Amino acid sequence: MKQEEKYQKVIEYFRSKMPVVTTELNHRNAYELIVAVILSAQCTDRRVNLITPALFEHFPDFKTLAKATVEEIFQFIKSCSYPNNKAKHLKAMAEMVVNEFGGQLPEDPEILQQLPGVGRKTANVLASVLHRKPVIAVDTHVFRVSKRIGLVKNAKTPLSCEKQLMLYFPPEVLADAHHWLILHGRYVCMARKPNCMACGLTQICDYFQEQKSKDKLQ
Repeated sequence: MKQEEKYQKVIEYFRSKMPVVTTELNHRNAYELIVAVILSAQCTDRRVNLITPALFEHFPDFKTLAKATVEEIFQFIKSCSYPNNKAKHLKAMAEMVVNEFGGQLPEDPEILQQLPGVGRKTANVLASVLHRKPVIAVDTHVFRVSKRIGLVKNAKTPLSCEKQLMLYFPPEVLADAHHWLILHGRYVCMARKPNCMACGLTQICDYFQEQKSKDKLQ
């Protein structure tokens, strides 16, 4: 099967299964989303959603977060992973947004990566979710699912995976494709034990076909 055909079948499947998708991180604006995404590194969205209500109540915008001390921020986020580093990043990020960008979060993912705590993945999430820019963020779920299905070949790094996905997914699909692959990885194609029987992509999935071949040989 050609890659173009495989991608088309993946798009058709997810459009029927998940016609409307978005991030599972609770947010109401750009400020809340960037804070939540920074907190979500090495941490579940569920945990982040438990943390952010109190954090946003005390620091409702970039200005109030910029004025807070690292110690004050830490008290609200200490139940997430790496709270010390994240508290420092959040304060420094807010200060930079206020002082260098007039309190408005930039739209360009390249410029976003100048912010403390914002790497390529985070920048692409923000650009995609907030502005539906034609970029795709590759996290551990996207990386795993893309490789298993066979959407990418010999991808050793997230960047290599990202480039291949952008080559075959149409630009207008990229924002949704990010969420499709994440949600599929969280709830169906799990890392340790993928639930292939609940998946409608088995006929085109490299991983499933390989496992089926192995079972026949045993």
